[in-house]
Amino acid sequence: MMEVVLNVLGVVGLWLAVEYCLKHETAQSLEDASLIPFADDPEVARRVELATGKTVKAVAPEVAKPGWGNLEV
Repeated sequence: MMEVVLNVLGVVGLWLAVEYCLKHETAQSLEDASLIPFADDPEVARRVELATGKTVKAVAPEVAKPGWGNLEV
């Protein structure tokens, strides 16, 4: 019985912690955060935009600077 009570308290504590952390987030900021994994690849960002209709703020990947691409250690 004690284990059940501790498990319930753990779940309630976790739920309250998540609620507290997300208290000041808006729907727009959560939507933007869900699209972050696609932002570094423009081709994937384009496909996600076509599939979902949501705009992905894609950034171009950094190009290697001359002399920095083939370093051997």
